[in-house]
Amino acid sequence: MKPVNEMKLVIPSRSANESYARVAVAAFAAQLDPTIEEINDIKTAVSEAVTNCIVHAYRDKIGTIFLTVKLFEEGKISIKIRDSGCGIENVEQAMEPLFTTAGEERAGLGFAVMESFMDKLTVRSKPGKGTTVSMEKRLKARPLRV
Repeated sequence: MKPVNEMKLVIPSRSANESYARVAVAAFAAQLDPTIEEINDIKTAVSEAVTNCIVHAYRDKIGTIFLTVKLFEEGKISIKIRDSGCGIENVEQAMEPLFTTAGEERAGLGFAVMESFMDKLTVRSKPGKGTTVSMEKRLKARPLRV
């Protein structure tokens, strides 16, 4: 299935860019005429994924975060957030609620939150190479405004 519209965004892994990424994806998704609840779900999931890049992938350095968002005719949105950071040793373990590598100040709920707000979540990672988080959500059927 070919997307009807697509955007790409490349940002440094600075905490100030988390809100920018969240708002940019939400603004682009607005073409699908989402409900407030749907747009909030998307914003929350993007926020969690970008925050993971900032906090975990690049830890104490600045790296690059790559976002790709695709919109499809029948109201589906596909979001990929990729980094070239440290990668995840054990993805299955990392996706368990309350697991974190960032110490006690982190709740370890990022992947669980993403999973709860999106219809599909896939995490691929290679230690030393980076991580790609792919998310999909199907919005209530409304005509696409492109």
